[in-house]
Amino acid sequence: MNQGKPPFWYSETGTSHEFHNFSVKACLFMGRTAFQDVAILDTYEYGKMLIIDGRTQSAEDDEYIYHEALVHPAMLTHPNPRQVLIIGGGEGATLREVLLYGSVEHVVMVDLDRELVELCQKLLPEWHEGAFEDPRVELLCADGKAYVEETRSTFDVILIDVCDALEAGPALSLYTESFYRQVRERLRPGGLLVVQAMELSGLDYKDHLAVRDTLLQVFPLVRSYTTFIPSFWAEWGFLVASDGPDPAVLSRDLLLERLSARGPAAGPALAAQLDFYDADAHARMFTLPKDVKAILNHEVPPAEAPPEGPSGVS
Repeated sequence: MNQGKPPFWYSETGTSHEFHNFSVKACLFMGRTAFQDVAILDTYEYGKMLIIDGRTQSAEDDEYIYHEALVHPAMLTHPNPRQVLIIGGGEGATLREVLLYGSVEHVVMVDLDRELVELCQKLLPEWHEGAFEDPRVELLCADGKAYVEETRSTFDVILIDVCDALEAGPALSLYTESFYRQVRERLRPGGLLVVQAMELSGLDYKDHLAVRDTLLQVFPLVRSYTTFIPSFWAEWGFLVASDGPDPAVLSRDLLLERLSARGPAAGPALAAQLDFYDADAHARMFTLPKDVKAILNHEVPPAEAPPEGPSGVS
């Protein structure tokens, strides 16, 4: 990153043939925690941006799209979510969305990187909006895999909001069949698991497909869904897995009823507090195009990955 006179430029490498450049007002933080390289930049186009190991994780102007898409399909599919586990989610925005539900009694958030969580608490208050102070929250700075192995607690919804499954990255062990089997044991009857699952389009799908196929070794029901995230420049994929119920067939009438009935004990209904997610967004996210459905059904051969260039802040 060139840190001369503003604007600075942050360049993110997709492949050796594709770069995304962001004009930057200021660098709020750049350094390395015990686990990963972290930058927090204030950009002209997307506001503040959190970058981990050279990849955009979240942007101020559109983080609500990602976090509402991650949280609400499963939370509204469950008939009465009371106990929730979040693995990752250091910015606190996933936590913020979960806490909108008055039915939620206890949320355990487990993030490996204490330094990152503290940076986000200090520099990204627009994300967490004070969620870490809610008395229902138990924040653990620990290994999510170890927590799942050791805890005897069970949960109605488990949300895995960690970095992409980069080779040798700190999140790699959270994308394995053995880990998902342990997660399944921590779900209560009717519980749902949600995983952020990288890009999903007819042109880029290999990582998503690998995670989906792994989940299918463990769960009888696995659904892919997507939405476009502007700061990612991509149609982003998510996966929800369970023994049932199925968010893809949640009726519009029931969804509208729950959006109106759920929310904080005191305050407006959930529907009034969301900026992206509603019944139409839900239907759109689970309605996949023909080429993507063919890929997920293994009706087309896997595409060869293009040669990778160096990734990171330049």
